[in-house]
Amino acid sequence: MKRNTALDRLEIFIGRWITEGETAGGSTQPMRIVASDVYQWAPGRHFVMHPAYGRIGQLGVGGLEVIGYDASTDQFRTHFFDGDGNISTQTLSCRDDTWTWQGAHVRCIGVFTEGGTILTARHERSDDGIHWMASMTVTLRKVE
Repeated sequence: MKRNTALDRLEIFIGRWITEGETAGGSTQPMRIVASDVYQWAPGRHFVMHPAYGRIGQLGVGGLEVIGYDASTDQFRTHFFDGDGNISTQTLSCRDDTWTWQGAHVRCIGVFTEGGTILTARHERSDDGIHWMASMTVTLRKVE
């Protein structure tokens, strides 16, 4: 299968990142987030694998995101498998340096700055897919 050149847009993610931020307060105190994110091409460069491990407060968290391109819809698709056994899917789109993940109950807007070495991501969640509330803000810094 010929590799779709749209996948080249994902190159900005490739590398090792240190992630820091905090959860949104809401009715609870914000918790500190510290994590390690790795984005790497799967064999054949048709998919990006993104394992992430870290802590939210004292809670260990992690998972694996797989990003691919669906030529029939002209969209990137993500599949996230978390450490609790949950699976979620999202669309992923980009415009200039801004990337948007959109799922049924989660969404995120990430903006690359500093020549692609900083990614600031604002996450939101919704119980009904209509009313959204901030869930966390993180900054990823590329370390290699």
